[in-house]
Amino acid sequence: MYFLNVRIFGFVMLLTGLLTLPAIAQTTVLRGKITDSKTGEGLPFASVVCLGTGTGTNTDLDGNYILRLTGPCDKVQYSYIGYKSLQRQVKQGEEQIVNVRLESEVVELKEVVVKKSKQARYRNKNNPAVELIREVIAHKASNKPEAYDYVEYEEYEKLGFSISNTVNRFKNSKLLKRYKFLLDNQDSSKIQGVSLLPVFLQERLTSNFYRKNPRKTKTFVKAEKKVSFEQYIDNNGLSSYLNHIYQDIDIYDNNISVVTNQFLSPISDNGPLFYQYFIVDTVTLDNIKLVHMDFVPRNTTDFLFQGQMYISLDGNFGVQRINMEVNKRINLNWVRELHVNQVFERNQDGRYRLSKSDLYADFGIFKGRGGIFGERTVSYRDYKTGIPHPDSLYSGMGTVESPEAYTRDEAYWVAGRHDSLSKAESRVYTNIDSLQKMPSFRRTADLLTLVLAGYKSFGPFEVGPVNTFYSWNPVEGFRLRAGGRTTPNFSKKINFETYGAYGFTDKKWKYYLGTTYSFTNRSIYEFPVRSLRLSYQNDTKIPGQELQFVQEDNALLSFKRGQNNKWLYNQIFNAEYLHELRSHISFKAGFKNWTQTPAGALSFVNHETGENLVTHEITTTELSGEIRWAPREQFYQGKLYRMPIFNRYPIFTLRANAGVKGILNSGYNYQSLTINIFKRTYLSQLGFTDLMLEGGHTFGKVPYPLLTIHRANQTYSYQLQSYNLMNFLEFVSDNYAGVSADHNFNGFIFNKIPLLKRAKLREVASLKVLWGSLRHENASGVNGNFDFPTVTGGSPGTFSLEKRPYIEGSLGIANIFKLLRVDVVKRFTYLDHPNVSSIGIRFRFKFDF
Repeated sequence: MYFLNVRIFGFVMLLTGLLTLPAIAQTTVLRGKITDSKTGEGLPFASVVCLGTGTGTNTDLDGNYILRLTGPCDKVQYSYIGYKSLQRQVKQGEEQIVNVRLESEVVELKEVVVKKSKQARYRNKNNPAVELIREVIAHKASNKPEAYDYVEYEEYEKLGFSISNTVNRFKNSKLLKRYKFLLDNQDSSKIQGVSLLPVFLQERLTSNFYRKNPRKTKTFVKAEKKVSFEQYIDNNGLSSYLNHIYQDIDIYDNNISVVTNQFLSPISDNGPLFYQYFIVDTVTLDNIKLVHMDFVPRNTTDFLFQGQMYISLDGNFGVQRINMEVNKRINLNWVRELHVNQVFERNQDGRYRLSKSDLYADFGIFKGRGGIFGERTVSYRDYKTGIPHPDSLYSGMGTVESPEAYTRDEAYWVAGRHDSLSKAESRVYTNIDSLQKMPSFRRTADLLTLVLAGYKSFGPFEVGPVNTFYSWNPVEGFRLRAGGRTTPNFSKKINFETYGAYGFTDKKWKYYLGTTYSFTNRSIYEFPVRSLRLSYQNDTKIPGQELQFVQEDNALLSFKRGQNNKWLYNQIFNAEYLHELRSHISFKAGFKNWTQTPAGALSFVNHETGENLVTHEITTTELSGEIRWAPREQFYQGKLYRMPIFNRYPIFTLRANAGVKGILNSGYNYQSLTINIFKRTYLSQLGFTDLMLEGGHTFGKVPYPLLTIHRANQTYSYQLQSYNLMNFLEFVSDNYAGVSADHNFNGFIFNKIPLLKRAKLREVASLKVLWGSLRHENASGVNGNFDFPTVTGGSPGTFSLEKRPYIEGSLGIANIFKLLRVDVVKRFTYLDHPNVSSIGIRFRFKFDF
């Protein structure tokens, strides 16, 4: 996730760097407080809007507001649910203080109003607020859409990102006058006191159907429209990632996912254990009695909300409205403000259903400086229940796109949008399209792509990745490499890729040639892929090193601990067919001819005749197949790797290989079967755990290079799917099972320690256990087998796992400077092996919210 987040964050920061300019128009600033006319108490989340423009803001929890207006405005309207709206004249171009007292327009009930005593100790027992919340919790199931047999509705979704708090000192810059068309498009209606420049907008209009028994959902995408940055980033991946950050919010769920973290809902089953509730008032709205209730966290550093809600007293105990925000003491990175506002409408049966949901967040490094503002608005209309439909409606894929979904004209959108776009939003599509045509922007974007992705584009061809141009290892010594590949500008259906490298110590050339053909009319990288890849590679490899999202000859991996002198020269011809389905099931079929030659201190020694005969190479021909299922998978397609956006669904991968003797000089018959299961599990306030289970079995008699060489790591980086204190080629197996758990506490413990919570550090812990065995026919030196490698001095250096499992664990601190994770890794078994360390420190860069 680090490379994914950095690339997306970096690209948006490119826009920030280019566009951090102020509006040139005259600025009017209104400040003040909105209060209840009788009690004088501040009204949180009250609305302040300039009439006729849509520009506005909301008050904070104490009723304070700041409204900046860069355009003309005659009157401002102040409104709040249950109160009479009020209007005030505006003095143009001045900063003024306007305090407003709103009068209640609801009928006061002759009931006792329960309020918190400042001196009283808060208790759940005999607390009317807690008793009411328990009623809400008890009725959650009946207030969810799943309570109905059939539900259908139209949904409109708008997701937008803007650059916030532009810098005044650049407004007269001659260099940036060319961006005036963007500067004139600022907006101050989204968040108080903040000026915004929209840079991304995505809209979606869908028809949705739900059936309870058997459970089935169906979504028909009628229209979709979004700003595109296809030349520089994966536009679909960007949309997936942004939607992952801004997920649907259901307050009736126990946990709510926001900006990749889980927050406990104020009406979760365990809500009374983590929240304090206070009844503020009892009002009547549309002849329905409502209780106005405030809620705050018991511990302000936990991942909890604070805010207010209105609860119906009609027997359904549904939430009519809720306004929430997060406390600034929470261990969140980059998030300066985060608000959730939801409104519910009453169905004919008296139950409330969600009609509109707003989620917005202001991201930035420093308070008051430039940042990124994001908002997701979802609204629902034409809501119907109890209308059955034939089974044919629910058949096939869960989501179906209309052929015209991406080509709808503006007239369709004007009629279809549930809410009209603001003036600034309506211009963002054409503005960003114009921006990308500007040479200065393209040059800067190309430079950023080179720095973050490692490629420099030259139209139909791109050169890279630059971080592999130089590296060093003990076999090749100083290694230089250069390469590149074609881009979709050359062809979407066919891709060519190549590189050449030279080692100044072994004085050998290495190279790679590959081509991929797409059987669809899309790019070879665009999901779902159906392609054939052919390649030939002549290069070096470390046995047992398998890296994620980084290439083996990356310059940063040149530094390794311990002995690292056992390498292979590989000559590999590979043919692979990939077929992905929209259900996120994929199939692979492959053919591989592989010649391995020992390099460095590695040798293939055979004692079958009683003499040391060095075998110079092993040649195998393999047929392979793979089935992978990743339900509802989301990912970002990078320049080199497809980087997953993890969710709560597991990922299953099953692989089978068969070596066939006699084909293209292959010397061995064997079969292998492996399975891998990955699952991210969210534990609410305790963070999340990444759990991986894997196992495999090799059938047949094979030399050790064809056994399972377990993933080792001799770099100083912490690798999630490798054993970080295991040496390369230390363990081999022909059947094995492993479990790995990596847990992030999200600061659950450190947030309660005064000296640590300000640093926003996070605790991490991991445990990895590997069991394995080796049949006698595959043991070292048995029946003509190669001897297992040795270390300097002739002592054994490669072992099986017959005696006991390999175990290592770690404790670490993450989020250091919001980027760095440091783990102290402890190895618990096989400490008598040569050149091993029982403890080590490993580092990992990780960009997270």
